[in-house]
Amino acid sequence: MSISTHDPPVPAGSPLHERRAGREVALEWVFRPLAGVVVPLLSRLGAPPPLVVLANGVAGLSAALALARGELVAAAVLLQLKTVLDNADGQLARVTGRVTLAGRYLDTAVDLAVNAALFAALGWLTDQPWLALAAFLALTLVLAVDYNLSEVYREVRGSAHPLPAASGGRAEALLRTFYGTVFSPLDGLVRRVSARRLERLLAGEPASEVVTLAYNDHRTVTVLANLGLSTQLAFLGLCLVLDVPVLYLWVTLASVALLPLLQLRRERLVRDLLRG
Repeated sequence: MSISTHDPPVPAGSPLHERRAGREVALEWVFRPLAGVVVPLLSRLGAPPPLVVLANGVAGLSAALALARGELVAAAVLLQLKTVLDNADGQLARVTGRVTLAGRYLDTAVDLAVNAALFAALGWLTDQPWLALAAFLALTLVLAVDYNLSEVYREVRGSAHPLPAASGGRAEALLRTFYGTVFSPLDGLVRRVSARRLERLLAGEPASEVVTLAYNDHRTVTVLANLGLSTQLAFLGLCLVLDVPVLYLWVTLASVALLPLLQLRRERLVRDLLRG
């Protein structure tokens, strides 16, 4: 899944929203502005960012419970609240200078727990647990590809965000171990597959900067960004309001088909460049 809203502090004068490689429309137009309204209030109250992370987790788990009870509209509303809080915690951490490594890992762990609960509830509600499990795995893969290719996009352009400094605390160590056990293998797999496909195209020759930039293109990360969690939960909310929760499961499962298509496009860009 590898989703983090905790980035390093933004320099004075820099817009807070410049932290994704691709532009996620639902996030930019709806949820981040709403989070921007909430953040000043949270800051005045002195709310610590990890508490906001936990609050977004409570909202998400409450949505899953409402979903399992068949309270679809309530679940839809709670999911949008969860997304607003999920964006608010990162903004709050940056504006208050309280960005931490523990917060980064906690945010990702909470998202995983909420997603697992939501898909379990969807499986119960629709009486299609295997479809729900397949869709959960599909979403996890899509989010991992989104995160890692977006990070690589920034890395090759020299705009990668360094991790916050480690504090050495016990909670941080536990969360880091959890992340390394659950997410790091998938992160590594996504990056290795991407790198090896490029190496195969180049037949062992080192990649030039032009080729690397073409392979890690903006359109790919933009498409992936719009498969991100904010968009996913907004679409799930819409499906719940329309009383078609099973549609969300099938669309999520089908979204995996975009991944090889995007990869083929990236490879075509490199081939065209090499031929030209």
